[in-house]
Amino acid sequence: MHGHSAGKSRIFPYEASRVGPLWLMRDASRKNPRDYRKEEWIAYDVAAEDVDAIARQHARGRFYVGAMIATAEPDEPTRCAYKALGYRLLGTEGFFVQQLGQIPKPPPTAISIERVRTADLAARLGKTTRRQPIPDDLLGDDAPFRQYVAIDRADIVGRVRSVEAVGATWCADMFVDPSHRRRGIGQALLLAMLWDDQAHGSRCSVLTATHTGALLYPRVGYERIGTLFMFGPRSAAL
Repeated sequence: MHGHSAGKSRIFPYEASRVGPLWLMRDASRKNPRDYRKEEWIAYDVAAEDVDAIARQHARGRFYVGAMIATAEPDEPTRCAYKALGYRLLGTEGFFVQQLGQIPKPPPTAISIERVRTADLAARLGKTTRRQPIPDDLLGDDAPFRQYVAIDRADIVGRVRSVEAVGATWCADMFVDPSHRRRGIGQALLLAMLWDDQAHGSRCSVLTATHTGALLYPRVGYERIGTLFMFGPRSAAL
């Protein structure tokens, strides 16, 4: 929760907090309430009826619910419970953890993997992603995240970010350009990140992944431990 919130805070502070048995992630206070992004309510081992009641009581605008289900648990009861409450399934993502005890060696690749440490490389990344460059004060070892890029000649063709998250790290924004996929670049990026995670004292690396991403992460030691089901209320009334 803290890692995901830190990533979304690049645009505007996005806070993680507890409300009873639930996690809540949402924007910090804004002057214009219409600018609030959709809230995220995350639940594990909490009845759908209780999640719905808490979210509707405390939400200040649009929201959706993320219900975490462990790998060994059946998901049909959860699906049915939220459907009965008027929610629709928006999507699912696998939840993975790399305990950092055993990290494979990086595969051979002609692509250079670099951590973004200089203003020049940050500017090149910003141009590639069409975002503001990472500020100079966030390029050092004391920054709350570390950014890695894959470089083919002068082109940035892949990227991934490791975000500090209360003693662990959150793997975010993994991407390889379609023209360079199936060449081991994704694995090389992840492994460079994981070795640094371990060196910086992280106890584990966690992430959520789509079906496509779920095929990549086990190759570098991630284990799937659950699934995140994202449900949206059909009614806008709170």
